[in-house]
Amino acid sequence: MARTDARQAAPQTAPPTDLFTPAFHQNPHEALAGLRRTAPAVPVATPNGLRTWLVTGYEHARALLADPRLSKDMRVGRDLIPRNFADPDKQRAFLAESGERSQFPHVLSVHMLDSDPPDHTRLRRLVGRAFTARRVESLRPRITELTDELLDAMARHERLDLMEALAFPVPFTVICWLLGVPPDDRAAFRRWSNLLVSGAGTDEVREASASMIAYLKALIEAKRAEPADDMLTDLVHAQDAGDQLSSDELISMAFLLLVAGHETTVNLIGNGTLALLTHPEVRQQLAADESLWPAAVEEFLRYDGPVTNATWRFTTEPVEVGSVVIPEGEFVTISLGAAGRDPARYPDPDRLDITRAHTASVAFGHGIHHCLGAPLARLEGQIVLSRLLARFPGLRLAVDPDELRWRSSLMMRGLEELPVFTA
Repeated sequence: MARTDARQAAPQTAPPTDLFTPAFHQNPHEALAGLRRTAPAVPVATPNGLRTWLVTGYEHARALLADPRLSKDMRVGRDLIPRNFADPDKQRAFLAESGERSQFPHVLSVHMLDSDPPDHTRLRRLVGRAFTARRVESLRPRITELTDELLDAMARHERLDLMEALAFPVPFTVICWLLGVPPDDRAAFRRWSNLLVSGAGTDEVREASASMIAYLKALIEAKRAEPADDMLTDLVHAQDAGDQLSSDELISMAFLLLVAGHETTVNLIGNGTLALLTHPEVRQQLAADESLWPAAVEEFLRYDGPVTNATWRFTTEPVEVGSVVIPEGEFVTISLGAAGRDPARYPDPDRLDITRAHTASVAFGHGIHHCLGAPLARLEGQIVLSRLLARFPGLRLAVDPDELRWRSSLMMRGLEELPVFTA
């Protein structure tokens, strides 16, 4: 993508498409393929009416994920929201509902996902000292034991919701281990987390925000006073050339790790299980050769990945995306789901093929914001899915695939429920 002079960046006049409908969430791949054939970037509107440019091709997606002209500094980006509405009525409604965004206060946004260098560089370096490959790998025996315990519980039921029985509890428990959240506090933690990622602007969400902040403050102080063998303790004491995370940064980082650390893997397990249940030939391949599991997880991430869109970015100058110029100060949504189905990158992209060669995947992003927890998600996915099929070779869907309902989310691609028979 070539840089372009600001004089060339005439504002685009095409009205945004109301893309994110319930029908779209049920089957986004056909609509995204159509948009990819139309233009490399198209203006679309979110359900609340905010205008954003959707990028659907693999090469453009990968380039933009690493393009410094696309900022993630939400201290600046928040001020751009009012001018990026196509519908004045929706703009007024959004501003009236969100107000000062008190349902998602600043203290929960002081993390590396919503920052640019040099702030991002500093934060990621400090967090990287606590979130190490050794720590992730050390969890393998505990994840395996936890998975087997849940599978034992599943065996007592003929029919169950796999999302609730397995896909959710494994990653959520693991992230609570990492952060040192006591078992008695996890139910409240889960409720606050679900409310805060809902995107609503209700009093209940604001109360959850206040509760989450108060809890994390207390937990951080407890780790400071009595260090434990967990990642939150490591974050509290992490130093780099005398630099440490501030109190607000610790709260925000703990919140980010909590949400990002389990939400993605929940959907990887759910979507991966569905792919296996609807592709018996793939199950046979894996039963015959367990060495294919790492490649299978990569293919699940491509075929129906847990993160359908990368988190928000905005242009700091006009940016040329193929034949389209996105003006300065506008939001850009990079469709990771569409990039994974781009036929220019993946031949026969709608076919699930676990022998496909995978290089330079964008399922967990790319560039400086590539997901720090990707190795943990891959590890959990491989352990849970492989042991699930080994334990329940007769596992099957309890409903027709067309009856499954997908969550209405701008970022996550996940099932509301996954009813299965265990035998």
